[in-house]
Amino acid sequence: MIVNGFVFKNPLNTKGFLSFGSLLFLLFFTSLTYSQTAEAEKNFTICKACHTIGGGKLVGPDLKGVTERRDEAWLIKFIQNSQEVINSGDPIAIQVFEENNKVPMPPNPQLSDEQVKELLLYIKNGGKLPDGVVSKEAITAASTEDDLEHSAEVEEAFTEMKYDDARHLQTTFIVMIVLIVISLFDLLVTKIVQQKWIHIVIILISLIIGGEVVFVSATNLGRQQFYQPEQPIWFSHKIHAGQNQIDCQYCHFTADKSLHAGIPPTQVCLNCHNQVKTGKITGEVEIAKIFEAVNSNQPIEWIKVHNLPDHVYFNHAQHVAIGKVDCEECHGQVEKMDEIIQVEDLSMGWCIKCHRTREINIENKFYDQYTALHEKLSSGDLKRATVVDIGGEGCQKCHY
Repeated sequence: MIVNGFVFKNPLNTKGFLSFGSLLFLLFFTSLTYSQTAEAEKNFTICKACHTIGGGKLVGPDLKGVTERRDEAWLIKFIQNSQEVINSGDPIAIQVFEENNKVPMPPNPQLSDEQVKELLLYIKNGGKLPDGVVSKEAITAASTEDDLEHSAEVEEAFTEMKYDDARHLQTTFIVMIVLIVISLFDLLVTKIVQQKWIHIVIILISLIIGGEVVFVSATNLGRQQFYQPEQPIWFSHKIHAGQNQIDCQYCHFTADKSLHAGIPPTQVCLNCHNQVKTGKITGEVEIAKIFEAVNSNQPIEWIKVHNLPDHVYFNHAQHVAIGKVDCEECHGQVEKMDEIIQVEDLSMGWCIKCHRTREINIENKFYDQYTALHEKLSSGDLKRATVVDIGGEGCQKCHY
């Protein structure tokens, strides 16, 4: 019997229809699961190599405010195929092309009009997903808003996101394996679907998606974004750094002098808690643990939250004292957290993105040794200097 081009050996065998229907359902379920990552966020990774949103010009212009400067219909055409718009004689397209050293933007014909609109909304929102879609960036940005005193929803979303990505990847990988097994079994044993090319296509697609899942999982090894261990003492940064406005470097006093920000010794706690022995939330229970540590001559075993792999060199002093990097740029809005959580992924790409956009204060004596850079800035050959200009993309800077 032939149905829609598919040959079934036994037309009365409904199992054939059910098996093939199950196969199609699994393929549909796979595509649905795999598309759960926010599409606009994913599509913007194509743009990241040449553009920032509010971080200054890279190869191409800064995209902040581009949706206000340009018509949406024009942007859709330009993003899908900029060279076609330029070759048509469009004066704005030609101007943009010439202002950016005539570097052609690769065409993106794979993006539909709707996908580009979502991408433009993502850019308009400053690198956040449209309303209704929860993203790491959206929640990280939300944590900077003053109206988040009631942060239970944000904390819940953070907790959920610790596991979401892993769950989606695991589900996708399992479905890929199931599809391959079903296809091979039918191809070699049951032979319900006679068109072998269907099996080959399903197996190839499954191998490609499964390979990407393995790649993504491998690149995430050693990263611990949203890591939030339970500490030996319930210490609230919201109370200390937020309400009491204690400066970060009062407790982490080696941050501008050493590789490490340092975990404050018990004596630093006693500077205040020799007098303050009762907390509004925890009473005497948690503060008493400080005195227990002092009396037993045992340090408090705080758990480090932000960790880098052993092969990575990072110097807090260089970033804090010379680079003038604010603590919150890497650690998030600590003054609004109770227990610290790792907000950023601390990946190499995240660091390099900062190096490409962060300007350095060339007047700092630390940069006197870069004579060639001073000459380029003085002559006008270089308008601004970033960390990249002093070797910020060199492998040996962080991996020597």
